[in-house]
Amino acid sequence: MTMPNTEQQWRERLTADRYAVLREKGTEMPFTGELLREKREGSFSCAACGAELFRSGTKFESGTGWPSFTEPANRENVELKRDVSHGMIRTEVLCKRCGSHLGHVFPDGPGPTGDRYCINSVCLTFQPAEADTAERSA
Repeated sequence: MTMPNTEQQWRERLTADRYAVLREKGTEMPFTGELLREKREGSFSCAACGAELFRSGTKFESGTGWPSFTEPANRENVELKRDVSHGMIRTEVLCKRCGSHLGHVFPDGPGPTGDRYCINSVCLTFQPAEADTAERSA
């Protein structure tokens, strides 16, 4: 997948909602994301560039209104950055491949990591595992 070089190219590639969150560090309204209640086996990738970010086995119900995960599928695909915006000190989660904003990570998740990667649903695409896909076509 060829990566856009300019913000105008990103604007042309992404929907307005995705651009606002991924490129302008926005936040979708809680409890509105289409992947919030996704429970099938599979993987979650960056909606901007397709990098695999999370797997369903690490997803959990946090009650916050956004998809939450205990850890990334591959730590090499995410970048963590100190975020002091909005009068808070947080850790921002970015896609390492394209630099897009995904959400934040907090130290209040369940074991084994104790982390809660709180990710905007609009930042993700979901790919069901092959077994789920095969069952649906049978």
